[in-house]
Amino acid sequence: MHPLLIGAGTLVSAAGRGAGETLASLQSGRSGLRHADFASIRSGHIGRVAGVEEHELPPALARFACRNNRLADLALRTDGFAEAVAAARAHYGPARIAVVLGTSTSGILAAEEAYAARDPVSGALPSGFDQEHTQDMASLARYVRAALALTGPALAISTACASSARSFVDARHLIESGVCDAAVVGGVDSLCQLTLRGFAALELISPDPCRPCDAERAGISIGEAAGFALLERPGARPGQAEGLLLLGHGASSDGYHMSAPDPRGAGAIGAMREALARAGLPAEAVDYIHLHGTGTRANDAMEDLAVSTVFGTATPCSSTKGWTGHTLGASGILGVLIGGLCIRHGLLPGCLGLRTPDPAFRAAVLRENRAAPVRRVLCNAFGFGGINCSLLLGTG
Repeated sequence: MHPLLIGAGTLVSAAGRGAGETLASLQSGRSGLRHADFASIRSGHIGRVAGVEEHELPPALARFACRNNRLADLALRTDGFAEAVAAARAHYGPARIAVVLGTSTSGILAAEEAYAARDPVSGALPSGFDQEHTQDMASLARYVRAALALTGPALAISTACASSARSFVDARHLIESGVCDAAVVGGVDSLCQLTLRGFAALELISPDPCRPCDAERAGISIGEAAGFALLERPGARPGQAEGLLLLGHGASSDGYHMSAPDPRGAGAIGAMREALARAGLPAEAVDYIHLHGTGTRANDAMEDLAVSTVFGTATPCSSTKGWTGHTLGASGILGVLIGGLCIRHGLLPGCLGLRTPDPAFRAAVLRENRAAPVRRVLCNAFGFGGINCSLLLGTG
């Protein structure tokens, strides 16, 4: 495939708002996880973004107000992202930029709050609840398109925890088919009771901050995050900023189980090999692998098997969920943008909280941060239902 330019990006998570704060957290080993203090949830740890509740949407878009869209708006107004999109819009025209975004729950917290406030007699939801502009899965893409003054195609992707990674794949198809010239990709997932209570019911919540790849790992810490990137052809417009390149992608669906990964890692292996093949690169060309690495026993073991099968036992790899928590549908875009920080700053982050590496693992899991030249990064994102997506990033 022809590489595509990631000319601008923005991310907000518990690790910080923007690239600068995120990099500082990674370099210092400062985790964004805290004791759960969301709604009535008080067990485990969460990656909560500060300031979401107080953030106001533009008055003209007030009907979109919900936690998910507030978090999205925080990211749009960070790292100069809205300004970068405005420059692209001026060149391509608003109708030639698509919006392709992933989310697993959208603004479902608004529906949870509305249900709790329903009429005790009739059961009617509050008159002010706007399902179309909050909980609806298309709400995020429609909000971002409106906030950025774009009029191109808007697509919402909900493929569980691979959602925002998958947005790069679908956006690339739109660009190469001529439907659009550029695309805003990424995704947002915010805290809600559905995911916090749902994962607790599955007994997948760690009582302590998550420790991916640790021998005593006990589950996930749920986080929230928003991240966006501008995807376009390199050299397509004057003044285009240099940036990261999407060199290849791979996607698969192994359909092994609704919530458990295929222990053989077949789908994950297929996605990583496809990403390498599309980029025309051997496994040895990858300098670092950003693991999906949730901290559950089954997921981490499967990914170790898959990574060591494709890359052997020497390629450094780690999960950064010890900083952010598992941000579900937003984890893919976080991986991409953190991968970009690794390339720009020569950083190989260790697994935060890793005390004793699982002795059964064969992959080269990093325990501590390491400084080294990084040219190419593979980012993994895997989701419930056997959905797998791998993105290969680089500088050429």
